[in-house]
Amino acid sequence: MKRIALIWEIPLALLSFVFYKVMKLIIGNLYILYLAIAREKASQWRVLSQETLKSPLSLPVLMTKGPRWNTHAIIGTLGPFQVKKSIFLDIESANNSASSWIAVVYSFPDYQTITSLESEKVNLENKWHFLEVEPGKYTLGLRYYNWCERVNLPAIKVDDRELVAPINVPTNVNNFYASLIQKKNWFYLSLHYYIFILLKLRKWLPESFVRKEYLPVGAPNTCFFYDYLERGQSLEVDLSLPVLNSYDIYFTLYDRSSLPLTWCQLKQEISTFEPTKSNGYYLFRIRAKKLTHNQELIKFQRVEREQSLQKITIS
Repeated sequence: MKRIALIWEIPLALLSFVFYKVMKLIIGNLYILYLAIAREKASQWRVLSQETLKSPLSLPVLMTKGPRWNTHAIIGTLGPFQVKKSIFLDIESANNSASSWIAVVYSFPDYQTITSLESEKVNLENKWHFLEVEPGKYTLGLRYYNWCERVNLPAIKVDDRELVAPINVPTNVNNFYASLIQKKNWFYLSLHYYIFILLKLRKWLPESFVRKEYLPVGAPNTCFFYDYLERGQSLEVDLSLPVLNSYDIYFTLYDRSSLPLTWCQLKQEISTFEPTKSNGYYLFRIRAKKLTHNQELIKFQRVEREQSLQKITIS
């Protein structure tokens, strides 16, 4: 029965794939036009929050530009802004706000990763750190993991001028994720319908293609591990103690429209999740606590898939 269902789902998945690409192009161009018109927005920190979603364009943009929601970080974006040579970050403010953070510079308007800075790399005695780039337009994305009781997005300078001053962010800013699934509708399901089938056919497809379609615009030095879960199937994760001590491991489960259902940071050697109530897929974000041996983790991943259980072992 599953094979028969897959036969008629593949054409629907192809239609979904085309629909996603068309909508991503249209909505992306609308967003670029919006940023060009609302120039004052480009020079202000934009914090992903419930307030963000009040704008009619925000959710469609996020569901086409970054649909694998990072439920584990406070996220701020800035730009686009013109740079001649250097971008300066107030790392003292960032270090005081989160024990782990990453700032990524993207080209605009194609959003290619240009360079990045992680909390593990900075000198804690310095207040500022600069990133050197080629002349052009850029955007900046900042992610705070394991944030503190007081959170401030840092001041940013571009070349010889201040672009933005630091702003305070409520520590409960991510509470909106709890009700985000209520935004589900036919449009978002149609956009991401193909992802579940893509993951089911993964072993017959080029891995580079699957990664490009599924993974978010990733931060350097972050490993990803992902797969699908069928309705009624549960997940068990077995982590060795060295891995648990060396890495922060974040888990998010999405429904077929790519809206988050549940999420957590794994802090035990064995974690067992309840059976899923619907088909969906998951994503592990794996960040080294120190920037060493990060890629070695990929070599030790093992998955055992049974009818009612998927077991992942990372050692």
